Amino acid sequence: MAVDQELLEILACPLCKEEVKLVPLPEAKRGPIRDKFRDKFRGEEPVVEEGLQCVKCRRVYPIVSDIPVMLVEEALDE
Repeated sequence: MAVDQELLEILACPLCKEEVKLVPLPEAKRGPIRDKFRDKFRGEEPVVEEGLQCVKCRRVYPIVSDIPVMLVEEALDE
């Protein structure tokens, strides 16, 4: 299951309120995100492959097991 297209159309960067676009995450960034969220998934391995990148500030918000993590403190710098 992927992030719903309708949801992607209404999501915006929580910092600058601009639109976000789907981008692949490099493998080097996937591992630390998986490690960080592993305990929140009760024995399941979190899936981290993509993120949502703000078109203005370029921050990337990870998508963890099809759930966009739209928190500024969780954003990755480009």
